[in-house]
Amino acid sequence: MTFEIRWPDGSARHYYSPSLVVEEYLTAGESYPVEEFVRRSREALGIAGERVRAKYGFPCSRAAASLAAIEQTAAGFADGSVRVERLTR
Repeated sequence: MTFEIRWPDGSARHYYSPSLVVEEYLTAGESYPVEEFVRRSREALGIAGERVRAKYGFPCSRAAASLAAIEQTAAGFADGSVRVERLTR
C-alpha cells in the first residue's frame, strides 16, 4: 500500500508499506505533529518489515527506505504537522 502525506512546508510525498498495518497507525484526512507522525510511521513500517521477514526471511527494503526518507525529511522541521492525504491499497 502507499500513503500520501503533506509536510508542514506544503510538499507532498508518497511512501510505501508492504502491509496494510499502516491503516492502524495513520488515518486519511488526519494531521499529526511531525514527531508523532514519525513515531507512528516507525511503528507501522517496523511491523510491516517484520511481517515480510517472517514470510520471506528478509525485511522489506522498500519499507526501510520509506522510513529513512520520512526520518530524513522530518529532521528539517522543528514543529508543524503532517497531514495524511490518502491511503491507497
